[in-house]
Amino acid sequence: MKILVTGGAGFIGSNFVLKQLNETTNQILNLDKLTYAGNPENLATLVDNLRHRFVQGDICDQGLINKLIEDFRPNAVVHFAAESHVDRSIDGPAEFIQTNIVGTSVLLEEALQYYRGLSSEGKSGFRFIHVSTDEVYGSLGDSGYFTETTAYDPSSPYSASKAASDHLVRAWQRSFGLPTLITNCSNNYGPFQFPEKLIPLMIIKALAGKPLPVYGQGLNVRDWLYVEDHCDAINVVLAKGQPGETYNIGGNNEQQNIAIVKQICAILDQLRPRPNGKSYDELITFVTDRPGHDLRYAIDASKIKSELNWEPSMSFVQGLRVTIEWYLDHPDWVRNIQNNTYQQQRLGVL
Repeated sequence: MKILVTGGAGFIGSNFVLKQLNETTNQILNLDKLTYAGNPENLATLVDNLRHRFVQGDICDQGLINKLIEDFRPNAVVHFAAESHVDRSIDGPAEFIQTNIVGTSVLLEEALQYYRGLSSEGKSGFRFIHVSTDEVYGSLGDSGYFTETTAYDPSSPYSASKAASDHLVRAWQRSFGLPTLITNCSNNYGPFQFPEKLIPLMIIKALAGKPLPVYGQGLNVRDWLYVEDHCDAINVVLAKGQPGETYNIGGNNEQQNIAIVKQICAILDQLRPRPNGKSYDELITFVTDRPGHDLRYAIDASKIKSELNWEPSMSFVQGLRVTIEWYLDHPDWVRNIQNNTYQQQRLGVL
């Protein structure tokens, strides 16, 4: 297959690209704007790979998208590109609206024009995969799960912009017949994650001996999905999913934020003990909660299991340790981000 991947230098996108090139014979055209979260270092091992072509560009640039699609002639578009951090969306919603909504509409329109020109055989194999989030569903109480039919109820500019993009993708399928599929995933973690997110932020701050800021009392609950499991699920949806369908992708790993931070501290106590002999958990500091912080997300992923025979393979205990070991083994990757892009400052404070 020939796959156009948007956002393929970001966290999930780069993991997807690496797995595709390591485990398949597919060709990848990788488009990324290289904003703060897009990192060419994530793709360093692909520099001589003839099946990978990288293009720096914006999904909002309709002329560029048209040229790339017409020249590459993909069998599929896998759309990761998005502004994705809730706190950052509170500071600056406009970028989220532009990239997540306008950018998705540009991709849909150009993909549709390309699709209309394909042969019947080409049409039958073409897919547009839109990678979204469980945050579009809003907040759960202490019980219940998000299903594919849960009503949308976004709380942040980020989740609202992703909800809007989901609706556009469905509309292009229903109105114009573009063979689209939507995946809504739970919180990802793993290698290459930009350190504004909870798990890498806590790892990096702990190693620097800085306070570990936990919002509120740390009781907010998320379902955690190892990034390579997520990439495998997307590949299954690409191969076997039915156009027009939505698939929730979860990790079956509900955890309170405070429990995550304490587990990180315990693993670091084993792998990289502090010079003063004290536990990292003494660095935990409770701070003012995020505005509009959803209490709980939990995914019902039974549909993708029953219909496409996918379920996660990585336990959270194992995945968290693998993730921490990766950050310990890649200090230069972390240092370059700290020097050039992000110094772990808090965002989204009203």
